[in-house]
Amino acid sequence: MKNYISVAASVAIAGAILASCGSSSSDDTTTTTGSSDVTFTGISTPTGDEQKEFRTSTEVNVGGESQSIGFTKLMATGDVNNNETFGLVKDYMDDVITFEDGSPYICNGTNDGVGSGLDFSSILQKNGKLYMVSQFECQVGAMYKSELEQDATTGRLSVKPNSLAFVSQKEGFGGFVHCAGQTTPWNSHLGSEEYESDARVVEAETNASTGLTGNKYYDETVKFWKGDASKLSPYYYGWTPEVTIDANGNAVYTKHYTLGRFSHELSYVMPDKKTVYMSDDGENVAIFKFIADKEEDLSAGTLYAAKWNQTSSANGGAANISWVKLGSSTNTALEKIINPDGDIATNDAPKFTDIFESAQGTDGSCPTGYTSINTSAYHECLKVKSGMESAAAFLESRRYAGMMGATTEFRKMEGITYSPANKKLFIAMSALERGMEDNKKENEANTKYDEGGNNDIKVDYNYCGAVYELDVDDNMNASTMSAIPSLIGEMIDKDADGNSCHLDKISNPDNVTFLEGTNLLFVGEDTSKHINNVVWSYNLESKELVRVITTPLDAETTSPFWYKNINGFSYMTVVTQHPMKKVDGATTEQRESFVGVIGNIQGIK
Repeated sequence: MKNYISVAASVAIAGAILASCGSSSSDDTTTTTGSSDVTFTGISTPTGDEQKEFRTSTEVNVGGESQSIGFTKLMATGDVNNNETFGLVKDYMDDVITFEDGSPYICNGTNDGVGSGLDFSSILQKNGKLYMVSQFECQVGAMYKSELEQDATTGRLSVKPNSLAFVSQKEGFGGFVHCAGQTTPWNSHLGSEEYESDARVVEAETNASTGLTGNKYYDETVKFWKGDASKLSPYYYGWTPEVTIDANGNAVYTKHYTLGRFSHELSYVMPDKKTVYMSDDGENVAIFKFIADKEEDLSAGTLYAAKWNQTSSANGGAANISWVKLGSSTNTALEKIINPDGDIATNDAPKFTDIFESAQGTDGSCPTGYTSINTSAYHECLKVKSGMESAAAFLESRRYAGMMGATTEFRKMEGITYSPANKKLFIAMSALERGMEDNKKENEANTKYDEGGNNDIKVDYNYCGAVYELDVDDNMNASTMSAIPSLIGEMIDKDADGNSCHLDKISNPDNVTFLEGTNLLFVGEDTSKHINNVVWSYNLESKELVRVITTPLDAETTSPFWYKNINGFSYMTVVTQHPMKKVDGATTEQRESFVGVIGNIQGIK
């Protein structure tokens, strides 16, 4: 079984203790950081055969003392444990889904399945034990729970034999494109459902005889319903799932409709255990905030969307942020709208035309009584039908946010993290383009992304992206937003290897995580503009970047997440998604997505 890479093996993979890059050219330079004085020895840009390898930092300095570190692989797609196969996708009867040739449907991002493979894996401390919950980013989503064992002396983690279990999602109509996630302050797994289908398009394009649309991404989900498209509704997907561990060690799955329906990249719970910030991945999307009625309970609360009030267009832009209330509701009330008869196998969900009236607009204007918006569906003229305000707010959150005056112009919004000491929220924006430009596309005149909308955001085109910071007050309210100058990618002419973003700067930032007790923000890439994706460590004080991880060709780094203290040891989880996908001659094992941890670090306070 492919359980791990030892510290010694990761040293061999890295080749040597390699250099921090950042702004320094010295091969021996590291940076000093943080209240706990933590520094990582960086690694260089991969060259030659290194581009096909997974490479990590091999040394960290904590409080003046050096520690050897490495990467421990925990599981890879296709691994078998407890007679379960990691990543195997199942239907609404919890039966195995197979491809046309009869082979099992494993969500690994390199086979015939529609999707990217393994994504976020959480570590949960419950019942005096350690559990890992992993979610898979295919159109038919999957989740698995396993138990972890920790060596009390070394801190080494491994998956406990005979502990892997499939997490059924049938009570929530199944899972869908699970992307990033968080371990909540109460040690639950908070996931995501990304790239929700456009219900207006689905309704218009569904074939009356087959129930299919011709869109492979939507139609793929019919596999969950054993091929019966009549059971499928777009309103079943685009939500936030949560997995808790009960007293018996069983996984308990809940889908939270209260957090709104859109392309959920990540939902991040703040330290008050009530406020949740949510990113929306796509083009012409919004930033959302949810405030729960009770701590540690996301089943009831109020949903908001952000209004960008621009104060500067320079360096990625800056703005004051105000929050537009969309509505208040509960999971129970919203499930009644989505599934009135309570039977998951009978589709009585509403259609788009049950919620909205629409009209044809011209030149960015709409007929009297209709609201003009521009979202991921571009320019529309809509009116909410009487009594359908709650359905509009929660089932069509992005459209309704636009109707209420919030900003729906962000592009490829990704991960979120928070630094309590600095009172800063960080959001990765993979690219600054289209709706974020001023009536342009790739710096050329184009009205498609602003016509009929607010045109609130007017910043310079940058396909390499940026990380933004938001000031947060004691009530967990974010009030300003600006790009961090040192975390803005730099576009370059494509080099001989195919890199088109500066190698010593970030490229298409994806997920971010903060190591509490230090000044270290970690930024993972999802890019084709660096030949190898990187997880960077960024020092908020010194402004230097250090490469901590580089992944093999074709691989995306997904969902890095720091755990500062698990029985005295610190770890960062990270997933390498669909490695070597396009490399001729790559083995099946080389192409499997895998999750593991960097660390076994001691002494971080």
